[in-house]
Amino acid sequence: MILGIDEVGRGPWAGPLVVGAVVLGGTTIDGLTDSKKLTKKRREELDIVIREQASGIGLGWVSAEQIDDIGLSAALVLATKRAVEQVTAAYHEIIIDGTVNFLKDTSKGQYVTTLKKADLLIPSVSAASIVAKVARDAYMAEQDTIYPGYGFFSHVGYGTAVHRTAIEKLGVTPLHRLSFAPLARYRKKKTGPVVESAPLDATRRIATKVIGDAAETAAANYLLRLGHEVLSRNWKTKFCEIDIVSKYNNIVYFTEVKYRRQPGQGGGLAAITPFKLRQMKFAAEFYVLANKLSGTDMRLAAVAVTGEPPEVEIFLEVE
Repeated sequence: MILGIDEVGRGPWAGPLVVGAVVLGGTTIDGLTDSKKLTKKRREELDIVIREQASGIGLGWVSAEQIDDIGLSAALVLATKRAVEQVTAAYHEIIIDGTVNFLKDTSKGQYVTTLKKADLLIPSVSAASIVAKVARDAYMAEQDTIYPGYGFFSHVGYGTAVHRTAIEKLGVTPLHRLSFAPLARYRKKKTGPVVESAPLDATRRIATKVIGDAAETAAANYLLRLGHEVLSRNWKTKFCEIDIVSKYNNIVYFTEVKYRRQPGQGGGLAAITPFKLRQMKFAAEFYVLANKLSGTDMRLAAVAVTGEPPEVEIFLEVE
């Protein structure tokens, strides 16, 4: 009954810091090791097994903006606390990978053992490193669609040559850690591309957000007319953002809203790829866990919205 803790995302120039916390609770899972030593495919396979079999899982997230505000050391403490707070399973010992006890100033600090390379030696710490890595990578892949041209899907925020070139051409985004030395020169500048012809300037992003909000409102009103109770909107998770969470006939629906300016323009629901579905599924599972809704019947759904003002074109269950 060990609570294993490990972090990912300490060194990237962009994206959140994520701390994983896992209690395996006697479950034996073959193949657990440091997430960096596994292929992407194998990490994702183990992530599914861990989520199915572990007694408790928590993920603590700290955004780039928060890292800039409080510093990386404080961010590690905050992310660790957030991860541990989500774990409700019983445990009698806490092992943190590394040499720093991020819980020393809490009531749990006395139960902590720090251990170098614990992600190689302790299965629950290995599991924590895997779920944190998969969750963060999935989040950064999603950002690739929001900020095209940066290559977040491939380098997940690390300071690669491709990433450096993109920043020089397009400027920084809200994902970038401006307190990091390589990006310090951007700190007093407005977020957004620095070249006039860039595809995502600040004005366009604002306009896109306004349209997106209107489309989600149209979808939410449509669900309300169908008899749904809207539980949450724009529920941000470590996997993706769920546009609408609603309840109807004791079934909780997790709905993705896709907007196209012209009816019949196509491509909206097609954008919900198998990868996106997997992200939505993980997010739905986390919502149920976080809100203590065990045994809930869950459905993934999509709403296609078109026109100005936006109107619902189709609502369907996708899984």
